[in-house]
Amino acid sequence: MATLLRRASLRRAIASAAAASCPESYRQGVCGSTFHCRDFATKAKKKTKSSGTDSGEENMSKKDLALHQAIDQITSSFGKGAIMWLGRSEGHRQVPVVSTGSFCLDMALGIGGLPKGRVVEVYGPEASGKTTLALHVIAEAQKHASGGYCAFVDAEHALDPSLAEAIGVDTSNLLLSQPDSAEQALSLVDTLIRSGSVDVVVVDSVAALVPKTELDGEMGDAHVALQARLMSQALRKLSHSLSLSQTILLFINQIRATVQTFGGFGGPKEVTSGGNALKFYASVRLNIRRVGLVKKGEETIGSQVNVKIVKNKHAPPFRTAQFELEFGKGICRSSELFELGLKHKLIKKTGGAYYSFNEQHFHGKDNLKSFLTANETVSKELEAELRRLIEAEAPKKQEAEDDLLDDLPEEIVRPEASSEEDLAAVIEA
Repeated sequence: MATLLRRASLRRAIASAAAASCPESYRQGVCGSTFHCRDFATKAKKKTKSSGTDSGEENMSKKDLALHQAIDQITSSFGKGAIMWLGRSEGHRQVPVVSTGSFCLDMALGIGGLPKGRVVEVYGPEASGKTTLALHVIAEAQKHASGGYCAFVDAEHALDPSLAEAIGVDTSNLLLSQPDSAEQALSLVDTLIRSGSVDVVVVDSVAALVPKTELDGEMGDAHVALQARLMSQALRKLSHSLSLSQTILLFINQIRATVQTFGGFGGPKEVTSGGNALKFYASVRLNIRRVGLVKKGEETIGSQVNVKIVKNKHAPPFRTAQFELEFGKGICRSSELFELGLKHKLIKKTGGAYYSFNEQHFHGKDNLKSFLTANETVSKELEAELRRLIEAEAPKKQEAEDDLLDDLPEEIVRPEASSEEDLAAVIEA
């Protein structure tokens, strides 16, 4: 017992001597374990509080990283441009266009012309101006591209070179093909579009594209939906190449009459040839019809044409445009400017057959039209002013129409007819 007391007193003495020599280190040595335990506890509490936010940020970063890795993999596999951000790409905001040659039709289309890299269909009755409008598109594309190349696939074998030159087509830079069959025509169209060097390709017409099977068969043989299947396959192949090459593929189409046996009153119904695939793939569909004749005395010198935009993926459809077609010359642009200038009071009728424009007086409509045709600078200034007035007037007109429609009760129209023309007729009625 005495030995134990001596050992305890000795330990207390050693401890007191150590504390006197270095008190701070002594306290850390004795109490360090408790301090460390408290520190670990506080760290654990902080970690549990911030675990929610850290895990959210970690998940977002992993998601973004996975998306970037997927985009890089797609780009490396399929090339640049295979996938892109829609809102971050400036190149897809403005649609490049080619003028139709008609000022009224360009304004009615809403974007200033026909969109590049798309399929366009122009259809209507005979002698309505389908080929003339297509030749005007070629002429405008050649002017805009400064010697650009265009192609005309003449499946009907009826193109008039003198008319093309009178319209303004540079025939030395126009490729012409008169194919033997539909397969040959669509194959060369595919080859030209894939080259990326052609601005406009016109196919005249879809109804004249005859498949090889029909050519090799006998007269009277039935070939059910053969042309429709061929057009569907061709458009599936051509849609991607068109987007890459920015080529306008313009199909001219004819109309046929089918007798309705069920529904309606059994009257004829107009349809276009070549099946329904062209209706779906076309970004713009134009229905062109002759509504009158232009006469000078007893002589008929042209026709009045009405174009209805049946389908338009870039602007509201079902707009119409009227213009004159002069025989052997094409679209009369000066007549369009005269009518629009008179409507917007840039050209004033002073009385009788007298008109005033830019402080000049003209006797008769023909003299003013001849003045606009001869002075290209004046006509361009008038065109620019008309464009400005029409664009400024469009929002006000739309607001007035919206206010008028708000006052009318809504009514759902369910016509039995499925075509766009019949639907428009029901809505207008």
